[in-house]
Amino acid sequence: MKPLKKIMYVEDEADIRQIAQLALEAIGGFEVLLCESGQQALEQAVAFEPDMILLDVMMPGMDGPTTLAKLRELPQISQVPVAFMTAKVQPDEVKQLLSLRVLDVIAKPFDPMQLSTLIEKIWNQQ
Repeated sequence: MKPLKKIMYVEDEADIRQIAQLALEAIGGFEVLLCESGQQALEQAVAFEPDMILLDVMMPGMDGPTTLAKLRELPQISQVPVAFMTAKVQPDEVKQLLSLRVLDVIAKPFDPMQLSTLIEKIWNQQ
């Protein structure tokens, strides 16, 4: 398995994007591409060539599951592992999200100090 280096994070909330970027770059040492919408993710994903994609579930316009479906239609990144990040973590909601063939569902709010470690753990379990 190749090492995890490049992460694309799709999140509509600017403050959450900033915290995640700081956590992933400064603590985890990852290269991070931030996208504020599913549409932006679709436009930038292929050029960035992420190793992993983190997707917010509830976003205006195109939600996380819809964005995931559209990303999987792009041959260059259809096999890139994805994890959802969401505040919707009731067992039935998590089960529904996991049924979309993602690696995991990360609960928000997340601990910025632990985010990189958690993502490495998810990456190594695939």
